[in-house]
Amino acid sequence: MMYKLTSKDKTARTGILKTSHFSVETPFFMPVATRASVKQISSSELNEMGCEAIIANAFHLYLKPGTQLIKKAGGLHKFMDFNKCIFTDSGGFQILSSDFFVGRTNNGVIFKSYENKQHIMTPEKCMEIQQELGSDVAMTLDDVPKYGGSRAHIEKSMEMTHRWAERCKDSHKGKQLLFGIAQGSVFKDLRERSVKFIDSLDFDGVALGGLCIGEGKADMHKMVKASVPHISEEKPRYLMGVGSPEDIIESIGMGIDIFDSAFPTQNARHGCIFTKKGKMQVEKARFANDFKPVDDCKCPVCQNYTRAYLNHLFRSKEMLGMRLASYHNLFFIHELLRNARKAIRKGDFLKFKKSFLKSYLH
Repeated sequence: MMYKLTSKDKTARTGILKTSHFSVETPFFMPVATRASVKQISSSELNEMGCEAIIANAFHLYLKPGTQLIKKAGGLHKFMDFNKCIFTDSGGFQILSSDFFVGRTNNGVIFKSYENKQHIMTPEKCMEIQQELGSDVAMTLDDVPKYGGSRAHIEKSMEMTHRWAERCKDSHKGKQLLFGIAQGSVFKDLRERSVKFIDSLDFDGVALGGLCIGEGKADMHKMVKASVPHISEEKPRYLMGVGSPEDIIESIGMGIDIFDSAFPTQNARHGCIFTKKGKMQVEKARFANDFKPVDDCKCPVCQNYTRAYLNHLFRSKEMLGMRLASYHNLFFIHELLRNARKAIRKGDFLKFKKSFLKSYLH
């Protein structure tokens, strides 16, 4: 079995996702390494902080440096010196980007490159690219609709996603795991229909796509609650694009196993640091003479530097400030997940969740 459920506390759960390369304990969070790099963080630093999985973008790597070069290097793990679990996203999310998206047909998505050259990304092509990259887990090509579209548009987009999922499944080869993606925006019946269909195709895991893109937290949580009961219990459940501490904890309580987002590092680059008592905008004047650690935390940033120092770095526009803040925020998220797993195993997750949210959202 690719996924083994190890403990449950009501709907929260722990498990082990086993790939041909590496095994990861769930629930876990993946920093975004779009171009085989987590911004401001090295692979050795990812290992230091206990990160066991990342997600890269197959479409971006196909454009630069190209799959043949990465294949020649020995695959994505060797190319970026990360010897743990690597997911690759197909590039469907770039449908939302005017920088890349040209149009869609029944055959696939038409994207443009940095040089304005057009590329047709079919489901079969996406599978081929991800197999050449050598990731542990590939994602199907999905049609990601913009939030706010009509029901008719969302349903048409969802049906396209379903057809592409079938083609991905048919063309996928090798030991690499393959996860399907359900869509449906904020329409409960479409979400339920989509997740049932994707689950029926017997992928190695089921992802919920098209959320956290403007619908608001309440609607996102409703869609997760509507979807999870229709995913086979023996399949890992992946909520794509969600990375705020509060959303991660809420979603674990609803039965989600896997998360990814650039949220922690994006916040860090703007001087927004996660602490147990909430977000801290460290460049604000009140921290200029604050010689306390950034947070009550075991990471090297909190053990060695003060708020005053990070305040100075950001006000001076020193890149080190972004690096230190990025390290801390990612460490914070991974520590949160470690503690959540412990709480689930002890049967104390609800107590842990309430305590964390009371402090973080005070």
